[in-house]
Amino acid sequence: MPKYVVRYGAMRFLGIMQSRGDEQFARGAQVISRTDRGLECSVVMCEATDESTKELKNPIQGQILRAMTTADSVDQSRLLAQQRDEFLKCRDLIAASGLPMELIDIEHVFGGERIVVYYLSENRVDFRDLVKQLAGEFQTRIEMRQIGVRDEAKLLADYGDCGKPVCCNTHLNEMPPVSMKMAKLQKATLDPTKISGRCGRLKCCLRYEYDTYEALQKDMPPVGSDVLTQKGRHRVLAQEILAQQLLVETEDHRRLLIPAADVLTVLNRGPGDGADNPPSNVE
Repeated sequence: MPKYVVRYGAMRFLGIMQSRGDEQFARGAQVISRTDRGLECSVVMCEATDESTKELKNPIQGQILRAMTTADSVDQSRLLAQQRDEFLKCRDLIAASGLPMELIDIEHVFGGERIVVYYLSENRVDFRDLVKQLAGEFQTRIEMRQIGVRDEAKLLADYGDCGKPVCCNTHLNEMPPVSMKMAKLQKATLDPTKISGRCGRLKCCLRYEYDTYEALQKDMPPVGSDVLTQKGRHRVLAQEILAQQLLVETEDHRRLLIPAADVLTVLNRGPGDGADNPPSNVE
């Protein structure tokens, strides 16, 4: 029986689902699956080949029950409308209880097996009484899920500064670690308002090309190095990593941009990391 990588849930989980019999599905097909949380509206991403599944960490195993029908779409629309009322009710109960938590979103699983409450809180919250109130109000299992600000963006954000849908709400399954070093190496502006995403943290896309920059930089002499070319001795002032060029200062104090390939030998390696400010006054 065919198996597929399927995406489901508000947090865009990925699982490996087996179809019934020999039924086959195309990429993007909307299906009803049985996951560890219950019946879910899901989207088929691709066939579960060895190559595609090796990228998944501990994927949930489940089953595709059927292609999504018109009746299923109507039920899903009804649940989405119902979620808005459930969100307001939950928000009122949290406010009345005085719990130190911020309600972010509510997810009502398609089969009705549970309602997932996503919230932000700096500290651990004793929500046992709240869960009892919610279970009595909605007559289903309540799952409380504490999330961070990056997960909040994954749930609620729409478009990034680039004009495209945010990565965390499209193709990213896990949030990669991102550091200021990555921004400096790529000579991105260090203005926090321009390198921060919708979550307020450094943009995930700073990670995408970092390995390429790092690999290219390894073959270039560090900033501060003394190098020898056919035109004499120079001091490296800055690196243009993607262009594979160096800003150098000659012995007569002129500044030039030269190809990194022109370096015959490195006389003295400098301590720089190649992430200095962009060059100026280049001849």
